[in-house]
Amino acid sequence: MGETERRKYKIKDAEEIAEVFEALSTHLPNMIRSILDSLFSPQAAADMGKAVAEFYRSLKEGGIPEEEALKMAKSYLSTLTSWGEMMKGARFGPTTSKHAYGREEKKEE
Repeated sequence: MGETERRKYKIKDAEEIAEVFEALSTHLPNMIRSILDSLFSPQAAADMGKAVAEFYRSLKEGGIPEEEALKMAKSYLSTLTSWGEMMKGARFGPTTSKHAYGREEKKEE
């Protein structure tokens, strides 16, 4: 394989990778926003409440003492809300970053 042929494949590979990254940067933020919207909707809150109540009920029915079941249910709720807060705090909007040559570059993520 000659040098010209190797360069052609490298350029083609780079172009394909650039297309993949462009598609990801366009579609991924919208997908994440949709997931966040589903996590923080009134329906999601109602479902979370039902899940915690069901968890607590099943613990009690399984013979776990009330105080321990309550601690476990609180921990479960804390885990759910912590995950949600972590996702909510993630930045998916426009950002400004320093370019390698010192100029600032504003881009849509």
